[in-house]
This record gives sequence, structure tokens and C-alpha cells, in this order.
Amino acid sequence: MLQQIFLSIVGFCSGIIIAGGVVGLLIGLSIVPRYAGITHTGKHILLYEDITLLGIVCGNLFFLYGWHIPGGTFTLLLYGLFSGIFLGGWIMALAEMADVFPIFSRRIKLTNGIRWVVIAVAFGKALGSLYYFYKRWFP
Repeated sequence: MLQQIFLSIVGFCSGIIIAGGVVGLLIGLSIVPRYAGITHTGKHILLYEDITLLGIVCGNLFFLYGWHIPGGTFTLLLYGLFSGIFLGGWIMALAEMADVFPIFSRRIKLTNGIRWVVIAVAFGKALGSLYYFYKRWFP
């Protein structure tokens, strides 16, 4: 019993540390401020940062303790949608920071259709995720 309590505390603290690191990376790469600038909602930037941290901590808790999401299928679909948007935003922001698409398109001499390449990458990511969950490869 004491061992389980200790492991729960260690797991929770590890999740908090990881969440803090992810939020620090989001802020350090200026992803959250960039989103706020694009949407013209810069006055709410602290709220964005707090909600991002809260979402990551809650995600860690749900994963660590195996909690079920209340609200049934609709809530699960909503969670999946927002998780996908978050992950897609991360991928696109990191790709933009590294200038992957401009360098890639210049190397292969792609002048038209870059938007189709981006859509194909997003579609491939979505299909790969669906296949992953269909095969039940998750823990």
C-alpha cells in the first residue's frame, strides 16, 4: 500500500515536471504568442498559457491513473478533436520554425501545389493515427 502511494506521488510529480517542460517549450518557441498574434487575442495570452498547462496536467492524470473521460462518446470525440488540433498545431509550428516546407519545396523545385503537400501530410498523419488506434497498439 505504501509503495503504491509513493509511486502515485512520483508519477504525479513526473507528470507535472513534463507538463512544465512542454509549456516552457511552447513559450520558448513563441508558439502560444504567435497563435495569440494571429487571432488578435493577445490580451488573453496568460489565459492561453494557463489552459495549456492545465490541459497537459489533466492529460497526464488521465493517462497515469487510467481515468475514463465522463460524458460518453460525444465528450470523447470532442477530446479527440481538440487533441488533434493541438498536435497538428505543434507539428505545423515546429515545421514552420525550422523552415521545413520552404527548404523542401525549393530542393524539389516545387513551385505550385505546396498547399496540397501540407494537406497530404495532415491527411497521412490522420490516417496513421486512425490505423494505430484501430490496431489497438496503445498501452
